[in-house]
Amino acid sequence: MKVGVIGAGAWGTALGIVAARGGCDVVLWSFDGQYKMFDGVDMPQNLRMTCDMAEMRDMAAWLIVTPAAFFRETIRQARNVYNGQPVIICTKGAEPETCAFMSEIIQEELPECTDFGVLSGPQFAAEVARGVPTGSTLAAMPKSCAAGHEILNKLYLHDSDDIIGAEYCGVGKNAVALICGYNAVAAAGENERAMIFTRAWNEIVNMGRASGAAAETFLGLCGIGDLFLSATSETSRNFSGGMAIARGEAPEGTVEGLSALRGLVIRAERIGVDVPVLIGMCKKMNI
Repeated sequence: MKVGVIGAGAWGTALGIVAARGGCDVVLWSFDGQYKMFDGVDMPQNLRMTCDMAEMRDMAAWLIVTPAAFFRETIRQARNVYNGQPVIICTKGAEPETCAFMSEIIQEELPECTDFGVLSGPQFAAEVARGVPTGSTLAAMPKSCAAGHEILNKLYLHDSDDIIGAEYCGVGKNAVALICGYNAVAAAGENERAMIFTRAWNEIVNMGRASGAAAETFLGLCGIGDLFLSATSETSRNFSGGMAIARGEAPEGTVEGLSALRGLVIRAERIGVDVPVLIGMCKKMNI
């Protein structure tokens, strides 16, 4: 299978490597033709780089792995070469300006895409690139689900049809990981950290349920699995970003939890769900 991976940051590059190891011919797109290098990991010969979006036209499927802040812009670049491929969204986050989830942007900007899915789970890119066992939820429509299994056959994939639930999990874990990092420095003790963590996640579950998500999604790999990974480790950019904010420092790199937390608070108001903990943490972190 010919696979186009749109976005060559750490996660996009790691997924490109996995797909190539699984036997796919992979074209990895970035706006400048650059990609992430992982120590001790060689790029497969059946993976190559491009900065020409037109090469995506002939791909059998797309994985879209750009940061949430640039997702809409990238889709607008890609729509002129879209050729009916199933699309798997591998970005977790909310658009900063609109609070839109990535599947919502796909439907707005690429309405001719009628079969898409969301890949979400506990995934540190460097470990995935090294071949460390990794599992994810693949919440997808039929063609995208089948394509995902063929492309990512080196990963454990748990199938779901709960796309909105997987999106809430991906956005929510970013926000909660940021909160947990902040409270690792600022909370009065372990009891307070556990209380805020639990209440914050419960608010996100309530939002998801109010939007039609299934409760069991929040207990799966994209839910509690990803939350455990991201909210307990300084390897997580969101967790370490929260720690930096608590210390009065600027977070390093892309910290999706900032727009995720702000977006969830705005979305909660729109759908009429009370989120006092998320609102309080927004105020504490001056987001």
